[in-house]
Amino acid sequence: MTKESNIAKKPTASEIEAARKQWMNDSFQACNKYLAEKGILTSKVLVEQSRYLAPIVALWKVKAQDGSLIWVITGKVPSDHVAASISSDPREILRHFSLTWQMKAQNIIDLNSNDKVQNDFAQLLIKRAEGLYELFEDDKLWQ
Repeated sequence: MTKESNIAKKPTASEIEAARKQWMNDSFQACNKYLAEKGILTSKVLVEQSRYLAPIVALWKVKAQDGSLIWVITGKVPSDHVAASISSDPREILRHFSLTWQMKAQNIIDLNSNDKVQNDFAQLLIKRAEGLYELFEDDKLWQ
């Protein structure tokens, strides 16, 4: 075996783009699955208003069949949704999820102090909320 074969091959630009597109497709499928589980049927995705930070998080702005607008978050975070009336700014929606998840986590901890599964979920929410807040604060991402 040569020394060169031990070195990991750097992905090409086209491989990186293909992986990004696959992640976006998977994230969109997660969005659709989540909404279907909640009984929300989508009529349109507002792609130009949606935001993606592959492979971490996606914010999908969707129009439901009843005409309501919804933000859906997917990725390496729990899937969740809120009414788009909260804000039209994806950055503010990211902060909203962060703060909401921190409050949910605290409520879980307060109510289920002896339930390991619930406490583990609360810790996951806290970690993801902190990560979202870091993304919210990063001005470079929002220019």
